[in-house]
Amino acid sequence: MKVNFLRRTLAGALLFAPLALAVPAGALAQSEFSEIKPPFAVDGGDKIEVNEFFWYGCIHCYNLEPYLEAWEKRLPADVAFRRIPAVFSNRLALDAGIYYTFEAMGLLDKLHRPFFDAIHRDGLKTDNREALAAWLQKQGVDSKKFYETLKSFGVQSKVRRAAQKTVASKIDGTPAMAVDGRFTVSAEQGGSREGMLKTVDKLVEMVRKKQ
Repeated sequence: MKVNFLRRTLAGALLFAPLALAVPAGALAQSEFSEIKPPFAVDGGDKIEVNEFFWYGCIHCYNLEPYLEAWEKRLPADVAFRRIPAVFSNRLALDAGIYYTFEAMGLLDKLHRPFFDAIHRDGLKTDNREALAAWLQKQGVDSKKFYETLKSFGVQSKVRRAAQKTVASKIDGTPAMAVDGRFTVSAEQGGSREGMLKTVDKLVEMVRKKQ
């Protein structure tokens, strides 16, 4: 998916980490990643945070998911992985809200992958309220409670935060990976799903050596 930033609809204060990390010569080809200047703030604490910027409606994100799940299981203890639903528009903000609603209701592990399947395998339209409510009920989820949670301050605050990070990352499409709020790797830069994750691993190692 390729889209232009809608900066005027994503206005808000952005939180940035104070310093960018210098990239050692020869560590990776410059074409394999992008450096974020200024970097954006991460929530990993003393861990190296890796983010996936994704959209439920993105077929490339859907196809990356099995590779990402296997990769996540092999992560070392000093790496924290978090998904961030990319927000380029109000339409994508809806799907970001759905992701954070699953999280708020304790349903993310149960429904994240089935929801992807429902969209790309079964043709579910997430902006069709009746269709989504019917799907939720099949999963044993109270659709009324779901939509109340979707509108809640906590969920909408996370959507706004995701929009801010989307802008701060300077990505222009999904899927994209970010490392420590300092580097991004696009699908094109990775060359393949496996290549994308291998580049992320190299960037993690580079960050680790500089800490």
